[in-house]
Amino acid sequence: MLSRLSLQQLEILAALLTDLSVSRASIRLQISQPAVSKALAKLRQRFGDPLLVRSGAGMQPTRRAQALVRPLQELLGAARGLAAMPEEFDSARSSRTFRICISDAGIVGLLPEVMQRLQADAPQISLQTLQLEGDEVRNRLETGDIDLAIGPFPVLPRTTRRRRLWVEGYVGVTRRDHPRLNSRPSLAAFRAERHVLVIPTGAHPHRPMISALLEAIPASRIALREPSFVAAAMIVKHTNFVATLPARIGRVLAQDLKLQLVDLPVALPRLPIGLYWHERNHLDEANKWLRSIFADLFSKP
Repeated sequence: MLSRLSLQQLEILAALLTDLSVSRASIRLQISQPAVSKALAKLRQRFGDPLLVRSGAGMQPTRRAQALVRPLQELLGAARGLAAMPEEFDSARSSRTFRICISDAGIVGLLPEVMQRLQADAPQISLQTLQLEGDEVRNRLETGDIDLAIGPFPVLPRTTRRRRLWVEGYVGVTRRDHPRLNSRPSLAAFRAERHVLVIPTGAHPHRPMISALLEAIPASRIALREPSFVAAAMIVKHTNFVATLPARIGRVLAQDLKLQLVDLPVALPRLPIGLYWHERNHLDEANKWLRSIFADLFSKP
């Protein structure tokens, strides 16, 4: 039976099919010619085929043997890979591309600092971002299609590796010269303004925040419902509307767009933000390095 073939026998067969000579195969493998001949006899018996036959030009492979060449190379390559020492990861020289799942809020709030770090310490490394929902995040982590997920993903199974970074709150933003609202408005003043309400698509984790805002703000005071935190900030910059954003992206956009930060007079639930990765990548040196970048920059006790 083929299941009884040893790795050594397969190595001998590969050498024979490459060299078409018992003597040359023995030199390649550094074993005796009798040992190679004995292994060839067993291989012929196992495959029910002569595999190599003598001709005027030496030994030639049978049709059965020729069909074995490619799968044999693939099998032995995989076996050698299992035995190989893990490749050392050097972030300064690596040109690896990491695929990460992160929301638009995370891209704006986190990636500028991450890319500054990569620019200085890992100039050839690239990131590719994807915006995915819970089940898709889990599936792509399991298949290795993404290396890391960053954000609030409470629905991921407990078997997914994770590390909490911080607990996110919310802030309001308005134009700096807003005619009525200051940075610490009363609830009545906040409710009286017209609002841009961000409702991300899909099964988003900000749903409790949106529900709390909808209870606090009359429906008639909602000027716009739309899915992007960044777009909401751009809109309030050019209007007298108010937008409620996650605190980190709110602070970044307030600085970049010259907006007024507003302390919210409404109690909103807070959201844990973390790193998520699959067990398959837990000991991978490259993945560990990438996780350390996010943890170093954003982890809070």
